Order: sequence, then C-alpha cells, then structure tokens
Amino acid sequence: MWLCITGRRKKQVRQSHNRKMDNGINNTGILISVVICTYNRSAYIEDALESLTSQTLARDQYEILIIDNMSTDATAGICQSFIDRHPGFDIRYYLEPNRGLSYARNRGISESTSPIICYMDDDAEAVPHYLSSLVEFFSAHPEAVGAGGRVVPKYPRGEEPVWMSRYLNGFIGKVDFGKEIKPFSGKMKFPAGCNMIYKKSILEKAGGFNTKLTFRSDDKFIFYQVLQISRLIYYVPDAKVIHNIDEKRLGISNFRTLFLKTGNEEKIRVLGEAGSIGYLKKLFEYLIKCLGSCVIYCQFLLKGQTQKGRYLVLSQWYTLSGFLKKEVFVR
Repeated sequence: MWLCITGRRKKQVRQSHNRKMDNGINNTGILISVVICTYNRSAYIEDALESLTSQTLARDQYEILIIDNMSTDATAGICQSFIDRHPGFDIRYYLEPNRGLSYARNRGISESTSPIICYMDDDAEAVPHYLSSLVEFFSAHPEAVGAGGRVVPKYPRGEEPVWMSRYLNGFIGKVDFGKEIKPFSGKMKFPAGCNMIYKKSILEKAGGFNTKLTFRSDDKFIFYQVLQISRLIYYVPDAKVIHNIDEKRLGISNFRTLFLKTGNEEKIRVLGEAGSIGYLKKLFEYLIKCLGSCVIYCQFLLKGQTQKGRYLVLSQWYTLSGFLKKEVFVR
C-alpha cells in the first residue's frame, strides 16, 4: 500500500507494496537531496532529522528522503510524527521492501529530485552549516562528481574505548583528514557511507549500488565505480556530521559480526569486479594485514596498551574469517 500523507490528511493514492509519506512540497529549486537509509534506528532517527531541519541552507533548497528498509521497531511512527510536525519542510518517507542497504541507497537515487545526493546515516547528526557547505563546494567546484565529509564519533559516556586506535577508525566511521579541501587519494581511501555525497548523474552512470552488498562495502564499491568515470571526488571538512556510537556497537559480539561481514562483503565485491584473480589478491592482502597486526600488537604491548593491540588483531582475524566464509548473515 502506497500512502501519501500531506499534513494531517491521509489519502490512498495507489495499490503497491511500497509506502510513501510526504508534505506535498513543490520540488522546484531543490539543490541537494539528503537520503537517510534506516533500519530499526528509533533511538537516533529523530535527532538525525532534527539536525537536518536546523540547517542554515534555505529549507526550499533541499529535500530529506527517509528510506526505511523494513524496520520492525518504532522507526516508521517516529518518522511520520516528525513529518507531521514539520509541514514547512520537504520530507518524504519511503518503505523499501527489498532488504539490504544497497537497495535502500538505490531507492534514494530514484526518488531524489536534485542533482546532488547526500547520504547520511540514521544515527548521525549534521552540523548546522552542513548542507550549505556542500552546496558552496559544488558551486565552486562544478567539475567535482563526489565528496565526503568529516565524521566525528560520539560515544555513549563521552569517552573513547580504551581499545580504540586509529587502525579501527573504519569500525566507527571516523573520518578526519584535516581542515583543507583535497581530492581523495592514497591512505584517505574513500568517503565513508555515513557521510558521502555524489552527483545523481554520476551514480546513475556508474550503475548505482551493488545490491549483492547488503550491509558493508557499499561505499567502497560505489567509490571505485565512480573512479572509472571521474577521479574528482573530494574531502570537504566543513561538511561534518556527529556519529552516535551506541553501547551495542562497541560490544565484542557486534565487533566480531561487523568485521566478519566486512570480510564477507569484500569477497563478494572483489569477485564481482576482478574474479578469481581479485579474490586471491585480496586474500593475500588480508593475510599480510593479519601478520602486520601481530607486529603492531607487540608495539602496543611494549607501551602497556594491550587492549588496543588485542582488538586490532581480532579485527583482522575476523575480517579474514569472514572473507573465507560462504555467507555471513546480519539483520
């Protein structure tokens, strides 16, 4: 059932397995679309939306698209209530029945009406000048096809775990390459999925996100696909978000699951892009990283930072294990 909600008035518009909620705002003049792909994030989704309705960019210049990937908690109700309380904003909610983050990201591409698509996580909060900084960047760099902003983690008790180190920044999505705009290259790797921006035209030209990747590696996949078309993807430090890290994410069980899934989805990605040769190269890379993590563990040990070394070794071991597994299910 596809429902269109405009203010307090609800009307059935057509039969479908999809659902849509919006405020009926005219999209003329929309400069940028913010896509929030969500799944069971009732604890944070309202704060994420609140940060986007507190932007310095004029509200008629951006739209907010919520792509709900079949949440089973209160996410849908929270989103509907938020839309009802903010009738002056172009906020639309879509229910994406195909499970997997890449399906949700692709739905965001198809539903957006602007030339620039900004993906922000459902547990992130954008700083007030977030969107204006991106609009200004693309205006000053019309040749750019993509961007990635800063991501600053926010921990439950305000303190970084004792086992955290720079080698695990990817686990919490931390991104900070300084205060200058610069192209992504070398050790900068790629824009984190928590805060990545691409022109809609380049996403369509690249073929969208790989729906075989359901939970991890989607940001790496699209980065490499876009690179085949253009290398003009930049780090934009002023486009900053605060990434809420909950207790569950920091637990050892979730730590294990995420790295197992990372390795498993990397296998899917490299097999699809480079076949058996790519698989063997990545396997060799992971073996080297496992050995390297043991060396770094010894360095941490000498500094009395055993936990940092232990978690680093575990991260590489779980990633390798996931790479070798046939499938790792996360939902």
